[in-house]
Amino acid sequence: MTAPIHRIFGRPMDGEIPKGFDQAIFGMGCYWGVERLFWQLDGVWLTEVGFAGGTVENPTYKQVCSGTTGHAEVVRVVYDSSRISYERLLQVFWENHDPTQGNRQGNDVGSQYRSLIMYFTDSQRAAAELSKADYNNRLAVEGYPAITTQILPAAPFYPAEEDHQQYLDRYPDGYCGLRGTGVEAPLTSPAEEN
Repeated sequence: MTAPIHRIFGRPMDGEIPKGFDQAIFGMGCYWGVERLFWQLDGVWLTEVGFAGGTVENPTYKQVCSGTTGHAEVVRVVYDSSRISYERLLQVFWENHDPTQGNRQGNDVGSQYRSLIMYFTDSQRAAAELSKADYNNRLAVEGYPAITTQILPAAPFYPAEEDHQQYLDRYPDGYCGLRGTGVEAPLTSPAEEN
């Protein structure tokens, strides 16, 4: 069986990551709208929805929705860091969901909808933690509770079923629960800190 092809980029979903490119994993609630958000960014090479952060190998969507796997719905983003920075991806992450809600996003309730960043390098970890602290302060000023986003080392990523990949390209009027707080997240870089 041939590998599925990304509907937007026309690349094999299981293709090798080009030399010099990087990966990121973000959980922001229901992954359909999150994937579309990232595939629209200049410099993103591939997106893939799936599951990470739990204890069950190769879970199905139905298993994850049962809340018994510990997995979150996430999007894996492969990007060209010479064209888009990790800090820019973080800015998009913070501004497009409410990271203060714990195990939910709006009406989507359950641990699979939690806010999650998985890092692949020490520099990603540092950037994620710095941006979280900065955005937490900005949200507090606007009366929001503390951010509940988990920042964890990259764990095994399990792709979701093929019909969930690029779902909102297949079904443009499909469900998208993305809702930001309206609070801006400026680009924050560890190099800017004195």
